[in-house]
Amino acid sequence: MDLKFYNTLTKKLESFVPLTDRKVGMYNCGPTVYNYAHIGNLRAYIFADVLRKTLELAEYEVIQVINVTDIGHLSSDGDDGEDKMSKALRREGKPMTLDAMREIADFYFEAFKKDLTALHILPATHFPFASDHIKEDIEMVAALLEKGTAYKTSDGIYFDTGAFPSYGALGGAVSLDDEHSRIGINSEKKNARDFAIWKFNSELGYDAPFGKGFPGWHIECSAMSRKYLGDTFDIHTGGIDHISVHHNNEIAQSESFTGKKYVNFWLHSDFVNIGEDKMAKSGDNFLTLRTLTEKGFSPLAYRLWILGAHYKTVLNFNWDAIEASSQALKRLYSHVRTLSREGAGIPVTAYVERFNGALSNDLGTPDAIATLWELLKDSTVSKQDKYATILGFDKVLSLGLADVKTVIVPENIQTLVDERENARQEKNWTKADELRNQIKSLGFEINDTPDGPDVVTSL
Repeated sequence: MDLKFYNTLTKKLESFVPLTDRKVGMYNCGPTVYNYAHIGNLRAYIFADVLRKTLELAEYEVIQVINVTDIGHLSSDGDDGEDKMSKALRREGKPMTLDAMREIADFYFEAFKKDLTALHILPATHFPFASDHIKEDIEMVAALLEKGTAYKTSDGIYFDTGAFPSYGALGGAVSLDDEHSRIGINSEKKNARDFAIWKFNSELGYDAPFGKGFPGWHIECSAMSRKYLGDTFDIHTGGIDHISVHHNNEIAQSESFTGKKYVNFWLHSDFVNIGEDKMAKSGDNFLTLRTLTEKGFSPLAYRLWILGAHYKTVLNFNWDAIEASSQALKRLYSHVRTLSREGAGIPVTAYVERFNGALSNDLGTPDAIATLWELLKDSTVSKQDKYATILGFDKVLSLGLADVKTVIVPENIQTLVDERENARQEKNWTKADELRNQIKSLGFEINDTPDGPDVVTSL
């Protein structure tokens, strides 16, 4: 597979070549565990999961790191506002201590992992917690101070973006002469876009040679990625909201520290909106996966909905869209139930090539899904070969197709099903409908597919 990805750094589609033959290091910006993840957050991890499984399909070994931010993430990217974990402590009536902060973090991380499992997202190779890597943060901050690319103010240590000429390579960064970010925030900053790599806090924080406090959110990702993936690694992902500030900051501080290129490929997924607004935990449009399941939707219906659009496309959430995806998932399972598990089927080369080609072209999941449906509707392919082919597809799509089981149909129900099929062949639709209703009254339903009737229990 000749994998090609759109690289935010170069603004073009590029053939993927890893630093090390057949091995890929990938860092995915992880959750700030002060609350449940909303479904917009989870899109980024479905995207990262498809990326990982596509790389594995291409026979790469993937070392995946998803960080867990349990300290240091302020409520804005401008280094102001309340720390999100402190906000959670106040919200839940817990003491303002590091131990209580970790207790909150552990609870919401476990909830996050349950969401990943429900969405058939593989666990990362490493889930490093920010609070477990203070030593690495301090090392980087101290080195940047010594190099003169960071400086001290009354409220913390700041990175001097003026000392890093290529700052903003990913795009969207505040311009050097823009004074807006200084107004009302910190008049001690040398440049408008300088950012905190350490914030002082004399009451709650960690001891460091330059003052007690917390690492900045940005320095945490640089420190953890370097520990698990090295000075330079292959792929870094996140939401598009990370491009202008968080990821530009990571590049600047990491490359200033190591003197080496930080990341070769940057990939960013777009938002899930409700109405005209980006989904956010602070607003009324905060929907969790649990919200969907309580309304009777499978988490995999949400996954299918996400896969139906390219990762760089804005998605607008509404209940009709999820209902349509849920019905599509049920139809998909109906098709799969009619396929034969008997005998050794052979994956159909033409469809495999189309499927792999779609994924190779910047993770084209909409085309991959379309290929799956075309295969299921192709009457020239045997049921055994269809089944073997879709099992291969589902290694990336992860819609639970291998778990779909055939239903044991009692003899009397099967007789009615056969009679209904005969009526349909004779175009006797009235009799076919009567038989469908009779079958339903006995606790079974029929879904018609190109490979024959799919019979499922309705009780």
